[in-house]
Amino acid sequence: MISSVAPPRLEMPAQAARPCELYLLPAKPTEANLEIGYATRGAQLVACDGARRLAVETYETEHRLQDRRAATRKVAWWRW
Repeated sequence: MISSVAPPRLEMPAQAARPCELYLLPAKPTEANLEIGYATRGAQLVACDGARRLAVETYETEHRLQDRRAATRKVAWWRW
């Protein structure tokens, strides 16, 4: 008998699905624009990496749960 229960599905956090924003310099950047750009981009890259890490952890956790469920269901068909 095949179980009708669906394997576990975790919802991907919204911030993990959003594209990363990166500061763009104006057409004729000043030294202040460059300094602001370095600081802003650094913070944006940290936030983007955090969102990426969250997506990867969600994916890995979901598959670990599915593997655990599959391992517990490996019972010989004649034992049903």
